[in-house]
Amino acid sequence: MLPLITLLQQAVDFGSLAAPIGAAIAVLGAALGIGKIGANAMESIARQPEATGDIRMSMIIVAALIEGAALFAIVVCFMAL
Repeated sequence: MLPLITLLQQAVDFGSLAAPIGAAIAVLGAALGIGKIGANAMESIARQPEATGDIRMSMIIVAALIEGAALFAIVVCFMAL
């Protein structure tokens, strides 16, 4: 019975690593998403230069939404500490 208790106590120590790992995953996901949006927007502008304003506006809105979701995820991860 004693080894089970020590295993459970060690498992609690892994909980302190979960929040920074979760925050890192959220930041990486947001960075990949914003990078993909930027690349696709530049490709779209190159294909259709007359729609530059609309494409740029949509890109900024979507990037802001992704950044907001990532910030929310980071805050939740660090509140779990």
